[in-house]
Amino acid sequence: MKEIYFITATNTDVGKSYTSEVFLNYFAKQNKKVGYFKPIETAVKDIPIDGTKLLKIAQTLNKNFQVTIDDIVPYQFSLPAAPFVASNAQHIDIKLILSKITYLLKFCDILIIEGAGGLMVPINQNYFMIDLIKDINPTNTFLVSSSQLGSINDTLLSQKLLEQYQIKYNWYINLYKDKNNFFDITFPFYKAYYDKIEFVQDFL
Repeated sequence: MKEIYFITATNTDVGKSYTSEVFLNYFAKQNKKVGYFKPIETAVKDIPIDGTKLLKIAQTLNKNFQVTIDDIVPYQFSLPAAPFVASNAQHIDIKLILSKITYLLKFCDILIIEGAGGLMVPINQNYFMIDLIKDINPTNTFLVSSSQLGSINDTLLSQKLLEQYQIKYNWYINLYKDKNNFFDITFPFYKAYYDKIEFVQDFL
């Protein structure tokens, strides 16, 4: 049975690409044929850096994943901004993105999809990243939080939005920013508020 996992985050520069790499390796160790998809990448100079790196990793783990970078990253923009802005307000075709998912699933059992920015990043004028997740209807969505100061607010807002949209999700903290202070300034609330706390690094 084919499975799709969507990697999103509480904001930009939280570690979606890193998390995608971790879970590609995690599922591959379970003898699953893995694949990767990043529908939109911004700040592209010559090549999409994140997409190219993760494509190589996916192909190393799954020799059958013989697709091109244009299949993996169909929308590439040079401006480091939200897709709607980076595209100069040109329409991003959601049907094309969904058709690419169908195509890529021919080469893998599990497809890791990496979003851009956070849940309310605009793709089109009235269409946001969370709308794309809803339309894809993945097996599960992985919400990644930063470990730096301010992450509590971002985490709670993102979780409430996912719940409002009735999107199933798992929540993971990426311990890489302000790691030394995390257990003093952020973890005490998480420990009091949540029954279960998991880190991306738990899956290494």
